Amino acid sequence: MNIDELITNVKKKIKKNINIENILIEDKTFLHKNHPGHENNKFHLKITIKSDELKKLNKIESNKKIYKVLEVELKNHIHSLQILIN
Repeated sequence: MNIDELITNVKKKIKKNINIENILIEDKTFLHKNHPGHENNKFHLKITIKSDELKKLNKIESNKKIYKVLEVELKNHIHSLQILIN
């Protein structure tokens, strides 16, 4: 899976499972290319979400909800996920 496909899939899954107003997903893989343990075809994503639903939860609960939605992607295609909730 390439980065464009991954970003499209992540957006679709989050929009389907969580009530959001806006979402921005950025590929930050380039920042980690030379790190030990870096794997090809595993990406580093930064997700910025505007969501009243997630804002009502504490940080751990909101992150758990996102991790559950992206369980398959995290296992197979995402090495690191940075989540910002507005």
